[in-house]
Amino acid sequence: MPLGMCFRFRLFFALITATALSLSAAEGQTLSLKSFKDDLFAYPPTLSSGDNGAYTVLDYREMRDINQRDEVPEKRVHAQYTDPGVRKVQQDLMLKTDAGDVRHVAVGRTEGASIIVLYLHGQGGSRKQGADDFTFGGNFNRIKNLMAGNGGLYLSPDFPDFGDKGAAQVAALIDHYAETSPGAKIFVACGSMGGMICWKLAARKDTGSRINGLLLLGSLWDDSFLTSPAFKRRVPVFFGQGSHDVVFPVEKQEAFFRSILAKKSYPTRFVRFETGTHGTPIRMVDWRGTLNWMLTKAP
Repeated sequence: MPLGMCFRFRLFFALITATALSLSAAEGQTLSLKSFKDDLFAYPPTLSSGDNGAYTVLDYREMRDINQRDEVPEKRVHAQYTDPGVRKVQQDLMLKTDAGDVRHVAVGRTEGASIIVLYLHGQGGSRKQGADDFTFGGNFNRIKNLMAGNGGLYLSPDFPDFGDKGAAQVAALIDHYAETSPGAKIFVACGSMGGMICWKLAARKDTGSRINGLLLLGSLWDDSFLTSPAFKRRVPVFFGQGSHDVVFPVEKQEAFFRSILAKKSYPTRFVRFETGTHGTPIRMVDWRGTLNWMLTKAP
């Protein structure tokens, strides 16, 4: 082989090898969400922690975390906590499925998303709750911006009940968007009674084998999770609970958390907001920190 041709062949081979290694490295990298107003949404001081950091008690204070943060307490947060420009990539959609029509708000990439996060509302809520930019201290605006800014998709659906029909519709919604974004990790956050849907999704053979993390926010427990397909895959679980939650007592949720933690160091975390009430975790959860942790543990 002539010297010049030999050199070109070596160069070509080197470029092909470098490209393959680069692609392999990219595939092996774990997605990490870029910052969005992290300083404003940082957790308050830690009062105590345990279980090698899996359990944390935070110094929640209504005067600071609601009254100073909100322009109108519990109704409208101060402007600096939000960026309403994200509405440009927000749609109110209807998906027809075999389980029924599913109305939902979608924010971000409905195809080819890098990550998918769903929020399931509680009793008396609707898809609009999870898309409201100004309530809950602007925290829903933050998750919308985090998804839009990281090539992800955020979904806030309606569903008819907290039983099998509601779970079937949410499962159909997940199935649809999992197919349009096959490379995305899927995380489901459930507020209050929405947790019933979370546990039902974990128990289903289809969805339990597809979701990559669960966030229970001021929600309930379900011992059947310990035998579910999602549990067998070691899907990470996050609990956020107010210590003064009169709907779902913090002691029962803590006991459930510890029953999961005891299973061979299962990937789970619990954040207790001291003096917080039922809705506190929805307002206070650090979406970015929690999801970045889950992305490192997701099956």
